[in-house]
Amino acid sequence: MYLKVDKTAIIKGRKLLKVYIIMKLHLIFVSDKFIYNEILQEYVMRSITKKLGNVDSIQFIKQSDNALFLYLEEAFNKKENNVIVVTTKQHFTTVGKVIVTVTEDNQVLKNGILLPSKAKQFYEDSYLLEYKDTKINVMHIDEGERLPHLFLEKPQESATVHIFEEEQELLETLLLPIAQSYNVSFTLTKIVEGWLRVDARSQKYGELDNFLTSLKKLLPKKMVASASVVAYMIEKLAQQGKKISFAESCTGGLLSYFFTKHNGASQVLDGSLVTYSNALKENWLAVLEETLVNHGAVSAEVVREMSEGVLSVSGAHYAISISGIAGDSGGTEEKPVGTVYIGVRSENAHQEQRCFFRGDRNYIQQQSALYAIKMVILLDKESFF
Repeated sequence: MYLKVDKTAIIKGRKLLKVYIIMKLHLIFVSDKFIYNEILQEYVMRSITKKLGNVDSIQFIKQSDNALFLYLEEAFNKKENNVIVVTTKQHFTTVGKVIVTVTEDNQVLKNGILLPSKAKQFYEDSYLLEYKDTKINVMHIDEGERLPHLFLEKPQESATVHIFEEEQELLETLLLPIAQSYNVSFTLTKIVEGWLRVDARSQKYGELDNFLTSLKKLLPKKMVASASVVAYMIEKLAQQGKKISFAESCTGGLLSYFFTKHNGASQVLDGSLVTYSNALKENWLAVLEETLVNHGAVSAEVVREMSEGVLSVSGAHYAISISGIAGDSGGTEEKPVGTVYIGVRSENAHQEQRCFFRGDRNYIQQQSALYAIKMVILLDKESFF
């Protein structure tokens, strides 16, 4: 439980502390299926966070785990908790039996479904019950199904914004007095170098808007007031009638995925090119053979020509190009694994940057794509801010 101490109040000469209790959200998967079927697991988590905001903890429990009772007992006995238990249809009744044991309840037949007697809100695949200070939403889902109804609601106002070109410690110092004046708590998370995510929460209606307004005034050309930077970019580009395209090598189409997973992407993205080989860099993007021979595919010179080529071929207003060594092999002393060159281009300007990212192949690819998104936003602040 997270306690946020608010301003002091004076009542009959005594100082009292106002304490706001921030509810935490815990997600518990019960079934091997959610451990091994990553696509289903990601869909469930994506759907829950879209409605309820950030999940504070995630736990995976195998259906054969004899300690299921102990895990659920621990989760249900934490004060001021919201818990979502997700299982399969096959194990829905079995999990329900364990839950009624933990909550000292019994199962009854309601509309042909075995449910805890304390479950006052329910559908055939989802129900809500309260135990002590904890609200528990239990549901079942299998492959190819929509997520059942979520009975839980956001316990407080929350918002996510993104800040660019600020050091984390300095930003925390700037935000703290503003947050305290509006009774807001916040968490800072570094996405990539020069890009910080701010998750803010408030128990008092309207205070969060005041906090965000003050933050925008303080950092007018550095703040994106949206949970998703890419969705924000799509909206901005669509409003201005502009388009973007990509020339990707080591990221293999990841930028395209980041954009096309959002509604409205077709308004700003006609297509992109994945040019993994040097031959396609030459044939599709008009990268000069001389440039590839003299500088190598992983170089500032090549990503400069890649961004120029994709801007020309697509007719877009912005372009991003990426070429690097994501690993796990292929690195050299001069260009070790994790070396990535990124180029961004508008109709009036371009920039290339050498980056070095640590991690496994997938993490290097993801960092590369996110850093590239940051670069193109900062290339044209007037349009994106």
